[in-house]
Amino acid sequence: MFLTITTTGTAENPATDLGFLLHKHPDRVRVENQSHGTAHVFYPEATAERCTAALLLEVDPVALVRRGQGKGRGGAPDAALAQYVNDRPYAASSLLAVALSGVFRTALKGQCALRPELPEQVRPLRIEIPVLPARGGAELVHRLFGPLGWDLVQAEAVPLDEQFPEWGDSRYVRLVLEGELRLADALRQLYVLLPVLDDSKHYWIAPDEVDKLLRAGDGWLAAHPENGLISSRYLARHKRLTQDAIERLELVRLAEADGSEVEEIDNAVDETRDTEERPVPLAVQRREAILAALRGAGAARVLDLGCGQGQLVQALFKDVSFTEIVGMDVSVRALNIAAKRLRLERMGERQSARVTLLQGSLAYTDKRLAGYDAAVLSEVIEHLDLERLPALEYAVFGSARPRTVLVTTPNVEYNVRWETLPAGHVRHGDHRFEWTREEFRAWAGQVAQRHGYEVAYVPIGDDDPEVGPPTQMAVFTQTETIGTTNTPKEGEAA
Repeated sequence: MFLTITTTGTAENPATDLGFLLHKHPDRVRVENQSHGTAHVFYPEATAERCTAALLLEVDPVALVRRGQGKGRGGAPDAALAQYVNDRPYAASSLLAVALSGVFRTALKGQCALRPELPEQVRPLRIEIPVLPARGGAELVHRLFGPLGWDLVQAEAVPLDEQFPEWGDSRYVRLVLEGELRLADALRQLYVLLPVLDDSKHYWIAPDEVDKLLRAGDGWLAAHPENGLISSRYLARHKRLTQDAIERLELVRLAEADGSEVEEIDNAVDETRDTEERPVPLAVQRREAILAALRGAGAARVLDLGCGQGQLVQALFKDVSFTEIVGMDVSVRALNIAAKRLRLERMGERQSARVTLLQGSLAYTDKRLAGYDAAVLSEVIEHLDLERLPALEYAVFGSARPRTVLVTTPNVEYNVRWETLPAGHVRHGDHRFEWTREEFRAWAGQVAQRHGYEVAYVPIGDDDPEVGPPTQMAVFTQTETIGTTNTPKEGEAA
């Protein structure tokens, strides 16, 4: 397998910065042994104006067999021969993807210690793979790479035999991608989509492959129109793992969705002269109401479920009465932003021990969430499809069972007061529903009854006498310590 990455530059921003990004010097040939062969990295051209890095992977089928020696033989006399005739050596795209992640590991993560500003730069890129298996042909290549920001996606079918055109085309294409992207984003796309195009993996799929998929797809996969197909093929059509991936990607849309629309409404302030007092943004009022409710409940150990970029976690951390704070979100990118917001890497050991950031999904029970004083779901439930709410309900109220649970959500009745919000529209494009006060209280009352809680309601923002407050909050307080019936088995979706 052969792949080239080309970029252009100027004297001020030389193309040879590609060497820093890939952590491979343009003047040297790098040879790295892989478990399935040998990877060579070299630069056919390296000038300030144009630089090309090439990755050549030599696959060794015998190395693949030796790697698995002693596994799964079961005493069968023909087992040794079976090792040499299985299809693993031919899953070349999967092998190339693994080599890509190993040889360009730091570039894939978007890290560059010597030039830390480089990974965030968008640069002109041209990626070429002369021969690439594509089960689905050029049409599938365009469906997969087209929505990802490339200016040019070219997939030229490779004929079975040029001397016999009547034989038709093979399942291979010559791939060319051109566009302006961050190098890390381009590499992560290749890591996921190369084996997806081939629809084959050279290794057994384990549950941790879902985590790998979500990490590599962070920032682009959740919004991809073909994320179902991508998940299925990447996970070797494993139904349970594919379902897990799709459900988690659905939740990622909450954290990955553009928040500009909701921020404009949450923080809407009429233009005023400097002499006029500006109202407190709704997002700030919401955090203050949550903090007051937590203090009133005497909570010290708090969960922020669906913590996003860590605004509430940061507010909790500033109050020393909260001794342990856990923020959980399905989005790795949001958690990374939260860590930067909190400056975790600069904290002392004693301070950092108060804060933990976890990646996880509220669609599943999680033992890490048990035993806390309080849990907060701030502007979370409206981003889930209604049929997924029972899963969240059991994960929080049935399994984790904190003594206090706070749930905030928009009051749809108040939407008529937003002059910038068209009639009939929800406050954010990702909201699956927005409830009236009666609907919210009906849901909250049923949840409390099912799981042994009592519930009270707190308005957040100006409580309009006709349409109520812009945000409604339910405060659940545990009254029973017994569990609920008809609970899912451990590890299953609620």
